[in-house]
Amino acid sequence: MKEAFLISLKLATFTTLLLTFISLLICPLLAFKEFKGRSFIVGLITIPLVIPPTVLGFYLILLFSPESSLGKLIKDFLGKSPLFTFEGILIASVIYSLPLAILPTLSAMEKVRKEFIETAYIFGYSRLETYFKVIVPLSLNGIISSAIMVFAHTLGEFGVILMVGGNIPGETQTLSIFIYDSVQALDYKSAHKASLILILVALVIASLLFLFNKRNGKYL
Repeated sequence: MKEAFLISLKLATFTTLLLTFISLLICPLLAFKEFKGRSFIVGLITIPLVIPPTVLGFYLILLFSPESSLGKLIKDFLGKSPLFTFEGILIASVIYSLPLAILPTLSAMEKVRKEFIETAYIFGYSRLETYFKVIVPLSLNGIISSAIMVFAHTLGEFGVILMVGGNIPGETQTLSIFIYDSVQALDYKSAHKASLILILVALVIASLLFLFNKRNGKYL
């Protein structure tokens, strides 16, 4: 159980860091630039929220398969197929939690007043300086909220992780999969202990998110 919990923490941490970086790259383009296909891209990003995790996992298996072009490319880069590896469930987790990283950050950036941005340009700030010294600080609430939600969401992931990574102890077996495995083996004591850990972690994260939003005058 300890090993499964550590894998869950590792997966949640790496997923959160990667998605925070990705959202900081993508969101300014969506928030401040008008272009054809913008609504389609936002809709595409939202898809993981509305389709079953097993469906997403199934198509990721097809994409990651060594027979597919993407699967071959990833295999050449990693030196192995991403299926049934930690790297594979990390990629799957990033895709699955992408909306939770992008949408809150995008919403926060869209609320930054144009006057602040124009004032920064008047004072000689470059686009990059304006982004990091004006836009990011003013969007920090959304960025932090999305990071907390991604972390919590990843800790409890099950379907897409099981489909792409299987159930390999020490490699792809997360705590949620450990619970499933324990129930299948009628080991309710272990399942109960693991479930309590996830519940306690979820309560701590939910409390932190509530306190953070309360401090900033916002409620989820």
